[in-house]
Amino acid sequence: MTPTPDLECRAISKNFDTFQAVKEVSFSVPQGTFFSILGPSGCGKTTLLRMIAGFQAPSGGDLLIKGRSMLDVPPNKRPVSMVFQHLALFPMMNIGANVGFGLRQRGVNRSDIKKQVERVLERVGLAGVAERSVSSLSGGQKQRVAIARCMVLEPDVLLLDEPLGALDLKLREHMKVELKKLQSEFNTTFVYITHDQSEALVMSDQIAVMNRGVFEQVGAARELYYAPETAFVAGFVGEANRFRARVEQVDGAALQLVTAGGRIFCGIDAGRGLARGDAAEIFVRPEAVRLSRAAGVVSAGTNSGEGIVETILFNGANSQVILRDRANGAEMNVSLPQTGEFRDLQRGDTIHFTWQAEQTRCYRQIGGRDGL
Repeated sequence: MTPTPDLECRAISKNFDTFQAVKEVSFSVPQGTFFSILGPSGCGKTTLLRMIAGFQAPSGGDLLIKGRSMLDVPPNKRPVSMVFQHLALFPMMNIGANVGFGLRQRGVNRSDIKKQVERVLERVGLAGVAERSVSSLSGGQKQRVAIARCMVLEPDVLLLDEPLGALDLKLREHMKVELKKLQSEFNTTFVYITHDQSEALVMSDQIAVMNRGVFEQVGAARELYYAPETAFVAGFVGEANRFRARVEQVDGAALQLVTAGGRIFCGIDAGRGLARGDAAEIFVRPEAVRLSRAAGVVSAGTNSGEGIVETILFNGANSQVILRDRANGAEMNVSLPQTGEFRDLQRGDTIHFTWQAEQTRCYRQIGGRDGL
């Protein structure tokens, strides 16, 4: 028998006058899962989170927690807690009082509150700080206090609304690891809202990519990165070179597409559903492109060209090269290999590049045939 998911949405929608922010979204989140909803500003993800929390009523559909519909349950009666982007800690209270606030609201006696607060602070790595002022904490410590304040209530689902958005870059990178550790420690279902793909890819067991009120794809980070199902997911998750083309030929192993300045080959599986004459969008990951100093023998169906180095973006192991394709003037973003072979590469140098047809992702251009 399949266990009841901690959270389930069934065709849930939200309308604002003539605008539909969330359009019949359905998904379920098993117990103990770190589930992220990833999408650009205005895609509907925060509206969806607020419906789960009970701050907004759905216009249609159903929302269940532990198998029980929450449609008529007010926010303070739902088995959920929420961490906001700006944390909303009370500056006039010490750390212990902040963490125990929800327990006091529930009428828990003082001695039990103290025990539970000490226990949860220890679990988030802040033992012995209950009497300290909130203002004495670092940004990362404040994040942990905000999570402790939620987890002391033992919610079935913890909702997190872009909680790392206000942190500096280095602390944000550190807190990605911390949040994942905390989620594993508590074994509580986390539903995490973000527009930052790096946060979602690093921390999540499952990610839903949201666009214009719908989920375009739900899957593990590797699935979204290596096998995006739509052009939006291919362009939003990870970096990619993007081209427009027309399908010129389809054979048993590959598609041959024509761009404004040349041909590109795409594996038949990566361009599934495309037919001759279709207008297409092509995506190639920067790390899929191989560089060489000299032109080599290129096998049939392999994409290749000669480029001029326009810019070198040095960032250690994440360094990249911007090339200008000599044949058609197209710009290519290529990951710089870490072998050291290209450490002396300079602007204006000529470099040869190749990538395999199977590493090209192709999608039908919406509303387009017989045109680039």
